[in-house]
Amino acid sequence: MSRVIVGATVSADGFIADRNDGVGPLFDWYFNGPQELTVAPHRYRPKGGYRPAPASADLLRDTWPAIGAAIIGRRLFDLTDGWGGRPAVGDHVFVLTHRSPGDWPSRYPEAPFHFVTGGLEEAVARARRAAGDRTVSLAAGDLAGQAVCAGLVDQVDMYVAPVLLGDGIRFFGAHKVPTTMMENPRIVAGDRVTHISYDLRA
Repeated sequence: MSRVIVGATVSADGFIADRNDGVGPLFDWYFNGPQELTVAPHRYRPKGGYRPAPASADLLRDTWPAIGAAIIGRRLFDLTDGWGGRPAVGDHVFVLTHRSPGDWPSRYPEAPFHFVTGGLEEAVARARRAAGDRTVSLAAGDLAGQAVCAGLVDQVDMYVAPVLLGDGIRFFGAHKVPTTMMENPRIVAGDRVTHISYDLRA
């Protein structure tokens, strides 16, 4: 079964964005390397656009192609306009929502976005089926908090940027997650970021 991974860049004090959804210096590490990072050709996703330093680039080359499906909330979908019909990662994106997307599907009829109104567990089940033997990426924030509380997360990846935001949107949103034991971390030291990956104990 596909593993569900929550991953995001996060400040050293635990925030993935400020209160206005701005990321400020959190994403500086995506653009401080010598060469553009290209990913495998994908009809919905443009190639390249990022220039992380070598250690981070190697990590992303391994991580991105392994993602078969992503789960995001309606807030992120609206903020990005669904990335213009081109998923940031994965071949399918499942958008957890309570509202109709309006005319969005007609504007991007071939985009692999699926709107799920039956709740988080339905979204995870559908994403796992779509991903096959690849992983499922689940957005940090409130969705991540809900998923950890529901026991639906297998791995947490934190890309820790050396900045203190002081306030903003927390990695697990407003949810008070239960005490959860994790295995020892796998750590990759990048330039202006430290990549930390934890497996959650069963």
